[in-house]
Amino acid sequence: MAVDFPKRVVHGGTGKRQQEKTRKKVLDFSASVNPFPPKFSWHCDPDLLASYPDDSYYELKDRIGLIFHRNPEEICVGNGSVELIRVFCAVELGRLGSRKTFSIEPPTFGEYELSASLAGGKRSMDPETADIRFLCNPNNPTGSLLAKDAVLARLDVAKKCGSILFCDEAFIELSHPEASIADISDPHLFVLRSLTKCFSVPGIRFGYGFGDPGLVERIETARSPWTVNSYAEAYALEALLHMDDLADSRKRIEQERSWLEQELAALGLVSYPSSVNYLLVDCKKDVSTLCGELSGRDVLVRNCTSFGLPTCIRVAVRTRDENRALSEALAACMH
Repeated sequence: MAVDFPKRVVHGGTGKRQQEKTRKKVLDFSASVNPFPPKFSWHCDPDLLASYPDDSYYELKDRIGLIFHRNPEEICVGNGSVELIRVFCAVELGRLGSRKTFSIEPPTFGEYELSASLAGGKRSMDPETADIRFLCNPNNPTGSLLAKDAVLARLDVAKKCGSILFCDEAFIELSHPEASIADISDPHLFVLRSLTKCFSVPGIRFGYGFGDPGLVERIETARSPWTVNSYAEAYALEALLHMDDLADSRKRIEQERSWLEQELAALGLVSYPSSVNYLLVDCKKDVSTLCGELSGRDVLVRNCTSFGLPTCIRVAVRTRDENRALSEALAACMH
């Protein structure tokens, strides 16, 4: 008997593929990474490559713990935040027997539903009946941010219902980190974080998370051994010392986001209020043709059809010259 298997999630960040295909320089607004990352020197001792990484990642977890005031046994690490989503779903939804339900708040990041489905989970339309409740804060693709009190209210509901709140804060360091709940220890909460967005190093692939020691132990057991390679670990150890430098990034992103919002409005486009380094833009018609025409001009944007928003694109906030190039390309394609 044939069994339906879920399809892969569509992602942005296709600039490398486009450049390999066309051999041209591409402006990739489909990838939402920090356009103003902190600058610092870092080094990976080549001798480290002669040994396996420490699979306990003791030094790395200790540094994360010092910064976020969490115990190392409450910290897990992975090859990007998506790996931790997959492993979390495998150990939590995969072990609940017949009670395999989850809820999401669309439109949102597609990997929650895919990872939960791969683990055998079934989507519930009622968050209060779900075993796992996924929350993206700030949300992708809208850029909306819930205040800390609002997230804690969701946690209270999860506790009353005996479920787990999975809170993805991958972009919060580029938004308002005071809204983070990474400092909250609760057996009904798992918080996901990422360095690759805020330090603009998606090629490194490094994510980390905070949870109850029992949950973290299950995740650490289920993940692949040595999942964080020596280069990624060396970078993360140094980057974690520069978290405070992201304050300047947030200030500059806010300025550029405001400028880009005005440019889009002048083109008759509607951008939703955002707290972070990307904008959801409603073009009021199917955007497939527009995305194709922009790609022909070597400008990539995120077609949001896969989010259930066929009239919308998501665009990263980049530097002023790059944002101006986007505005000009949009104007040329729309007239």
